Amino acid sequence: MRLNEGYAYREQLGARARGRSTLSYLIDAYRHSPEAVWRERLARGEVLLDDSPAMGEELLRPGQWLVWNRPPWEEQDAPRDYSLVYEDEAILGVIKPSGLPMMPGGGFLANTLLGVVRERFPEASPLHRLGRGTSGLVLFARTHDAAAKLSRAWREHEVDKRYRALSSGVATEDYYDITAPIGMVAHPRLGMTHGVTPDGKASRSLARVLERRTASTLFEVDILTGRPQQIRIHLAAIGHPLEGDSLYAVGGVPYASQPGLPGDLGYLLHAERLSFIHPLSGERLELRAPVPRELQEKGEGSLPD
Repeated sequence: MRLNEGYAYREQLGARARGRSTLSYLIDAYRHSPEAVWRERLARGEVLLDDSPAMGEELLRPGQWLVWNRPPWEEQDAPRDYSLVYEDEAILGVIKPSGLPMMPGGGFLANTLLGVVRERFPEASPLHRLGRGTSGLVLFARTHDAAAKLSRAWREHEVDKRYRALSSGVATEDYYDITAPIGMVAHPRLGMTHGVTPDGKASRSLARVLERRTASTLFEVDILTGRPQQIRIHLAAIGHPLEGDSLYAVGGVPYASQPGLPGDLGYLLHAERLSFIHPLSGERLELRAPVPRELQEKGEGSLPD
């Protein structure tokens, strides 16, 4: 473990903060820390309200800025190595290892893909996200123009995204068109997390069986929408949760008893291919990430580096 540089968590307050005290709002909004811990942070002057130290009893108003200046802390170790598969003046294509979080959060700051990529490319901004346990391709923009063009392409479903996943159980069909809506559902430890719910957002994944094994199925999955945890949720929704996934049960919702957390590891999911129109050349570019051995079909060799 290593000591990072600390981080300022900033939030502009919305309507739900109206009339609440600073302390009660922090306790309710950030349940990872109990009341006693928030009182200590307030006493140390770590929490600011509109740039002034908060005491805890102030009544909040929408539009105010609430900041927690978290002091440096020792982060959990994570693999910090990544592969650069494409680089030009507009974009970067990198391969994220499983176990490395994408963005700061959950106790991680420096040990994130964003952190390690920006050590070499400080201007880089990710255009999408992968879960901590997911490996494979992540696309970064290096300019505002490239970010704007590719973000629009993502919104308009013009970026093709293909994954491989190992699921529990042997699939009876060869092909699944999965449209279960994804929204917020109850989680006993987090309060809420993403899962299948009738009032969720429209979501679509196309899953094709690559290989049936003794008690599992190797899937190739194209996602036509980009909801959080979409593949984990959708494969669970059709009765085939990812092998080793401690969060999602059959049906695409968290396990009823002691569910895991979104950042828990143990499952096998890999972002294998990205295909999109290059923001400068206007030509279609296809990037690929070598497939981990556990997700290869019998007789299939790794793709060349």
